[in-house]
Amino acid sequence: MGKPVLCVDDSASVRQMVSFTLETAGYSPQTAVDGADALEKLKGARFSLIITDLNMPNLDGIGMIRRIREMPDHAGVPIVMLTTESDEMKKAQGKAAGATGWIVKPFDQARLIAVVNKLIGS
Repeated sequence: MGKPVLCVDDSASVRQMVSFTLETAGYSPQTAVDGADALEKLKGARFSLIITDLNMPNLDGIGMIRRIREMPDHAGVPIVMLTTESDEMKKAQGKAAGATGWIVKPFDQARLIAVVNKLIGS
């Protein structure tokens, strides 16, 4: 079993595509449907990396990142934003919240794996 990665996105097709991409590269993906669901999944679990969308119901990606950065057990986990947003102001907000990286959708599978490998190794 590879390193655990949490994929947070309100789109089922994106969750499936990211999970498939990660599994193919030897990682062990788990999914959450929004930021609130992700925070629940973080209780009692450890992830090597979190990949999250920005625009989601209940708790968006930036709000979720802020909450994760306040959690001692997860504060150092790399978090990559995977979103359709390419606006520099949104990127600055993400970085200020504690995002490690930013990938714009639609994503290139090889690029996603390269970023994941760089952040946490295979």
